[in-house]
Amino acid sequence: MEAFDVLGDPVRRRILELLAGGERTAGRVTEVVRAEFGISQPAVSRHLRVLRDNGFATVRAEGTRRLYAVDPSGPAAAEQWLAGLRGFWVQRLDALDTELARGSRRNP
Repeated sequence: MEAFDVLGDPVRRRILELLAGGERTAGRVTEVVRAEFGISQPAVSRHLRVLRDNGFATVRAEGTRRLYAVDPSGPAAAEQWLAGLRGFWVQRLDALDTELARGSRRNP
């Protein structure tokens, strides 16, 4: 699954937002996501598995609890893909800045 396929789902994006605030138990993630999206615990578990299997989340056991955290490699893959497009926008924004500056010099 590609990085943006993973990020295309609003539930997975919300889970990542929660995990970005620090490590969370599976139970806590489930509580929040169930309240906000009205989905079942097994559905939340499937989303957590997709995030884990695609490099966006890590999990570690602490007794009977499972603690999830953001895995930086997933967001880094998305950032790398976006970096390829950044040059396209930077050139155009620089050109726009030049044209705006020319226009302001002509019309004091």
